[in-house]
This record gives sequence, C-alpha cells and structure tokens, in this order.
Amino acid sequence: MARAAGRGRLNNAYYSTTALDLHMTRSIALKPARLWRAYPREMVGFGALGVAGAIALASAALSIPLLPDRPGADPARAVLAPPAPPPLLVRQLAPEDAVAINRDIPLADGPNPAARPFTLGKADAASRARALECLTSAVYYEAGNESADGQKGVAQVVLNRTRHPAFPSSVCGVVYQGSTRATGCQFTFTCDGSLMRRPAAASWARASKVAQAALAGAVFAAAGTATHYHANYVVPYWASSLVKNAIVGAHIFYRWSGGWGRPPAFGQRYAQAEPNSDALRAAAALAEQTEQQNEAAALAEIPGAELLSAKKGEGRVAIRFNLAARKAVEEAPRQPYLEKVAASDNLRWSLTGGQVAADEQPLGRQAKSFSVGDAGDSSDQ
Repeated sequence: MARAAGRGRLNNAYYSTTALDLHMTRSIALKPARLWRAYPREMVGFGALGVAGAIALASAALSIPLLPDRPGADPARAVLAPPAPPPLLVRQLAPEDAVAINRDIPLADGPNPAARPFTLGKADAASRARALECLTSAVYYEAGNESADGQKGVAQVVLNRTRHPAFPSSVCGVVYQGSTRATGCQFTFTCDGSLMRRPAAASWARASKVAQAALAGAVFAAAGTATHYHANYVVPYWASSLVKNAIVGAHIFYRWSGGWGRPPAFGQRYAQAEPNSDALRAAAALAEQTEQQNEAAALAEIPGAELLSAKKGEGRVAIRFNLAARKAVEEAPRQPYLEKVAASDNLRWSLTGGQVAADEQPLGRQAKSFSVGDAGDSSDQ
C-alpha cells in the first residue's frame, strides 16, 4: 500500500509537471501573436531594425580581410598576408614642389573613424617602462618641434600599428622595425644617426607626457586609423597608393586602402611584453655607425674624394673631388690594356677590329691563279 501510494504521488507529480510545461509552451507561443495584435506598428519597426542590424554585421564581416588560417575563410577571397609596410623612400624634389604635390593629393571623403583606446593590459613594470621609452623616442625625434596635436598624431600611428597584422605587436617592435637596414627602417630617426644625439631635457619631458597619455588610453581622433605619415615637404613613393585621411600641422596621415585600413582589420592583440629597448637602440646605432665606417673606407680608396652631407631623407651619398685629385688622375701614367694583360696576337687582332696590318704576310703558300683551260695541268698537284 505504501508503495502504491508513493507511486500514485509520483504519477500525479509527473502529470502536473507535464501540464505546466505544456501551459508554458503555449504561453510562449501565444505571446508573439498577442504582441502582434496589440502593437503591430512596433513589431514592424523592431523587425526592420533587426534586418538592418543583420545587414550591417554582414557588411562588417565582409570588409575584414580574411587570412587563410581563419576558420570559414573563403579561399577565393582569402588574402595570403597583409601588405608589407613600405620604407620611407622619398622622391627627389625641392621642398616647395613637394608641398604643391602633397596639396594636390585629395583628402579622403567619408567617415574617418577614431581608433580604440590603447591599453598595456597585464604588461609588467619593465615592459611598461620600455613601451614608454620607445614611444617617447618616436614622438621626440619625429615631431619634437611640432604642436601637441602633431605629437599626438605620431603616437597614435605607432599604437595603430601595434594592432595591425602588418606590423609587430609591441610598441618597441613597431618603433625599431627595420632599424638595422639602411633602406628598411620605418621611422627615419632609427637609421639616420638621430639616436646619437642627446635629447633636450625639456623637449623629452614634453614628448613623454604625450606618450604617457596615449599608453593610458588617450585617443587622437583626428588621425583615425592612420598607419603612415610624412612631413609635407617630402613626397614618399607610396603616397599615391594609400588613403590620405588627415592633415595635422606639418604631417600628412594615411591609412591602408580597402579593408586593411578599416577598423575591423585592427584586431591584432598587443603582446603585453616589450623587447629590450636599450638593445634595440644600441643595434640601430651600431648599424648606422657601421654604415658610416663603410662609407669612410670606400672614400679612403679614392684620392681627393670628400663626403658631402646629403639632405635628410634623400638616402644617397654625395662625393666631391677637389682640383688636386682631378689633376692627379689626369697626370697618372697609363699603361695600354693590351700591354697590361699581355694580349696574344689573336686578341690584339680582335680588339683592333680585324684590321690587317700593312706588313702582315699571308699564312702558307700563295695560291696560283689559273684559268679554266689550265684545269688539265696537274704539274702542281
């Protein structure tokens, strides 16, 4: 009897639960219908907003450059790698001509969305100090004499690059990228000898404040998602291939064209660790010193050659020869090439254009001239 009573209670509980579930299911199913009858206009509005949101999300997803290792990437649309950042190689132009050319490059139409605030995350104290030192160096050497906005723009570009897959994921890695290659540095101060100058204390402190604010999340919205910039008195070869999105002081800012320049592309995570900034600075200075030593060694082999100071950014070496050196070259004894290499008779004949000398004799016995009627004479055979 006890078992039967218990079984009966369980059955009653089961049927009660089933009835409750059925009631809730019906209630949930009937609520949209009730809402539609009570608020038809509002339901239409919510539906339209939902469709618009879905379209916006789909458009954003399509604008993100797909890498081949991303799940679901379409091989037909996948990009093998982000574009390689070009070095700052400039055209040989007078400053006034460069200003005019830069003025004619149109500023991009449409929105110029600001970058997201940057954060150092869980980086330790050493990495934070290195990030500050590297970013301060970039602001100081690249825009030390510019306004506060000009310096903020440089800092924003550095931080934008740390989030872009085309660049390293650390602040120091971005600043010193390519610094050991004379034609590959991304920021000219890392490979033009600027690091050998002792910074002015007041200007360094000013640049440090800008760097501190940027690393703490301050955003310079005018620069947008720019990853490149240059002074208005030079014209880099890549200027026409990027999108000119801002002008701040003496600097012109650019972002990648297409999807690589849009906010969704800036998804690279900060490394939360920085390489040794002292080692990077020393390596960049050593590379510059080695380059200068190579130039000096080459000039030492040219009597009378003098190295002229080339204009900043030209990337070329100018050499001047004084009058004494030119006179020494003109008076230097010359040995004919044929005598210097002890040329054979055949080589001499070839180098003279095949001209026969007046006293040259034919080889072998001279052929006898004969007529057709002499064909039967075999005395000389």
